[in-house]
Amino acid sequence: MALTKTGLAYLGQSLNSGGDISNLVASIEELNLKVIPARVTDIVLDETNKEKFQKYGGWNGIGTINFELVNTPESKDIAKPIAKPLFPQIKSFPLVNEIVLLFYLPDSDIGVQDTSKVYYYLNAISIWNHPHHNAYPNIFDGVADEAQKQDYQAIEGGSVRRVEDKSTEINLQGDNPTGGTFIERSNIHPVLPFVGDNIFEGRFGNSIRLGATARSKGLYKNNWSESGEEGNPITILRNGQPIDSSDEGWLPIVENINNDLSSIYLTSNQLIPIKASSTNYTGISDENIPEFPNQYKGNQVILNSGRVLLNSTTDSILLSSKKVISLSAKSDIGIATSGSIALESGELKLGGSNAEQPAVLGDIFLDRLSGVMAGLQAVITSLSQEPSLVLTPAPATALIETINQFQAAMDDFKSKTVKIL
Repeated sequence: MALTKTGLAYLGQSLNSGGDISNLVASIEELNLKVIPARVTDIVLDETNKEKFQKYGGWNGIGTINFELVNTPESKDIAKPIAKPLFPQIKSFPLVNEIVLLFYLPDSDIGVQDTSKVYYYLNAISIWNHPHHNAYPNIFDGVADEAQKQDYQAIEGGSVRRVEDKSTEINLQGDNPTGGTFIERSNIHPVLPFVGDNIFEGRFGNSIRLGATARSKGLYKNNWSESGEEGNPITILRNGQPIDSSDEGWLPIVENINNDLSSIYLTSNQLIPIKASSTNYTGISDENIPEFPNQYKGNQVILNSGRVLLNSTTDSILLSSKKVISLSAKSDIGIATSGSIALESGELKLGGSNAEQPAVLGDIFLDRLSGVMAGLQAVITSLSQEPSLVLTPAPATALIETINQFQAAMDDFKSKTVKIL
């Protein structure tokens, strides 16, 4: 049966007959194809490929791809057409050999010529349903070795790609790499969804989950649904999966606040089993000791990472709490400033919440002690001159000298930096 002039079959026949880019465009326009699957052959992400960088508009051309139609034998010497990102606000650029959907839509010259059009592409098609990459090389180019071909066989109909040898050395960044080098990793796991979730995943084990309390009967359970009502919202921002993740990257994973590298949790009434580094509350009175971090079920924000830095460049850092502010560390707590530190409290305790001894007001105490010393000095002097009393001159002289030395050093007993009210 002869091929009819409809569909991709005719388009493929046209390409096989030796057509160039102009023939490709003419064929597509003739068939009036609105959506076309295409394989990325190159992409511009920076200026390192100077020729394409300048040709595609400099920095305005970032994200421009070269493409070929899926599974069509094409000479590598034939120039590949280009496509631009469809969405300006969302940047999720494909890798080389990933497959995208193309749309033929107006370009920036539409004001001059209403038929001026260019190809735009959507995100990569989820061939393997995996966030790390979804590349599928052209089976007609003869480059893939036997191991790669086995990796990319769709066994048992629609199975996921399971790389057993760490990497298949697929070309994922083109012949003239821009934007760095993408190294395929076999231990990147997709995040498992629960009912109603919206999940955004990066390629490297980072994700945002807009989810809720959801108790699943499946093999994988999450650790935030043991309490609260079904459907209570939770937002989890995770950067970096556990360092001991398995190399079976096709298996899903669920966030774990104690094992993931860095996390931010926004909860409603979930109980998060976080293991706090320190829960030393001895500086807080018994009636005000807060619930332990892994026992609290109210709405809260949790930041957890190997290190947390809060930095303000133009104004202040303000900490405000309706109940308790607790600072606890297994090592030192340092507070330093070139200005002043003011502590205002109904009752200030140093050394622990059980401190009972009152502090002494330095100026008042030393002023009055100085008066006592002066009176004692006068008494000793008078007694030493009383003829009816037998007072050895040497001890009296020594005591008066001690009093003089104490009075002379009175200011040395006062702290120059610590002041109390």
